[in-house]
Amino acid sequence: MKHMITAFIFTGLLISCNSSDKTKTLLQEPSETETVTKSASNGIDKQLKAIDTDEALMATALMTAPKESRSGCKVIGYNMKGEFVTMKEGDNEFIVLTDNPNQDGFSASCYHKDLEPFMARGRALRAEGKSGKEIYDTRETEMKSGQLKIPSGSTLHVYSGANTLYDSETSKVEGAQLRYVVYLPWATSESTGLPKIPTASNHPWLMNPGTHRAHIMISPLPEDRD
Repeated sequence: MKHMITAFIFTGLLISCNSSDKTKTLLQEPSETETVTKSASNGIDKQLKAIDTDEALMATALMTAPKESRSGCKVIGYNMKGEFVTMKEGDNEFIVLTDNPNQDGFSASCYHKDLEPFMARGRALRAEGKSGKEIYDTRETEMKSGQLKIPSGSTLHVYSGANTLYDSETSKVEGAQLRYVVYLPWATSESTGLPKIPTASNHPWLMNPGTHRAHIMISPLPEDRD
């Protein structure tokens, strides 16, 4: 009998300890809007937060522009209310487009201001409910007629990834990568000497050759690649 009582007491202590450990673990877990990860490159903890404010949308979108130009960029895009607005006026050659918070993943861009008529036309057609092919065909026709123009050599920078968490200290989006586009309307592989498909992951190539959307694609290697 004495041995049975001792066993019950010991079992009770084990259950108590396990319950205490579980409670402690739950209390230490991060909230739904932020998480903590460890940087594989330097072993330093970094705080990642959800992109859930207009300020966060603008800060992460500005990562698409050259660092020295960010303060002078005009910033446009959808705010957290779903309204397409101008978030910041600018005075240099860049327009920054924020990520759309109502779409999966992250995608922000920065482009030369001379591309705005082309970009705005695409947004207008999309708002009318046009499909991707209809938008392409319409702008192709308007480019051929001279109604719409893409200045040759104009650039577009795209910063995109599957995650929507960012480092509030650096404004970098977790896992997002930059790629660059240089527009050369009607250019071909023969006129540029560029291949129609990439020969390596970070090599330039010509996409949509011979069309109004012909452009050089450049996708740098990830920063954390060995």
